[in-house]
Amino acid sequence: MTDFGYHVSHEQFAPSAALEYAELADEVGFDHALASDHFHPWSEQQGESGLVWSWLGSALEATDLTFGTVNAPGYRYHPAIIAQGAATLREMYPERFWLAVGSGQLLNEGITGTDWPVKRERNARLEECADVMRRLWDGEEVTHHGRIDVEQAQLYSRPDTAPPLIGAALSEETAAWLAEWADGMITIATPDHEADAARVEAFRENAPEKPVFLKAQHAYADSDKAALEGAYEQWHTNCVPGPVTQELRTPEQFDDLSETVDEEQVAENVRCSAALEDHIDWLEQDASLDVDRVFIHNVPTNQKAFLEAFGDEVLPALESA
Repeated sequence: MTDFGYHVSHEQFAPSAALEYAELADEVGFDHALASDHFHPWSEQQGESGLVWSWLGSALEATDLTFGTVNAPGYRYHPAIIAQGAATLREMYPERFWLAVGSGQLLNEGITGTDWPVKRERNARLEECADVMRRLWDGEEVTHHGRIDVEQAQLYSRPDTAPPLIGAALSEETAAWLAEWADGMITIATPDHEADAARVEAFRENAPEKPVFLKAQHAYADSDKAALEGAYEQWHTNCVPGPVTQELRTPEQFDDLSETVDEEQVAENVRCSAALEDHIDWLEQDASLDVDRVFIHNVPTNQKAFLEAFGDEVLPALESA
């Protein structure tokens, strides 16, 4: 049974508006939410980027949703501080907060002036940070010297159960690696359903009992044209192919690189339709991968219309499927 959640995009909305949308998501029938953790937006057009860690306390208090966020520890965030923040949220709201971790993008992590390492080194740093956080959640006094340094750190306020540590993957190789140490995996729905299935299988082959989450980009509006236009306006910078986007430093660089991206490329990456039946079909296809949760990101800015329509028709149809 696949559950469906709402993605809160802090790059697109002011924190106060994002909170209103999370409350509405709760009201219309979503049970889960995923919130982005960025310092910069993906483009100047999006124009927002609140601190998710400040926001999460309000969101957990204002709703009954579970919440997760994808974080890249070891650069702008020290893993001991992330461990403390995650432990605090889960202690206050038992079983409702989980943490995903990934190797990050220069867009966010570069603000500290870090030398941006190659992917292999970023993965090694990520696994090292994950080990430190788990030891802190277990109540250890941690001293560690390696890619990151920790000196006699101990968490005194801890939840009854540690936050699940979900690894983020964009490739089969990363998915297989995460199966070795993460508590679950979160990945992106792409136009290539077979590639998505292969990524899930690469993880499940070595971790059959661990959960898999999927984030899916949709664009709903009152016409197909409006859906595609809204997706292009807000998300064309995210449709640049390849891993080069992990190396870009500023929103302006994303905007410059995406000048060659047209509406056809956006339509290949974002599920654009005014027909709710299309969105139901796409999400049922996601569920056929036997994933535990799908987080729906409505890419245009019309969140109220999207939430009300999906709450009225899409969620009930998916529940009865």
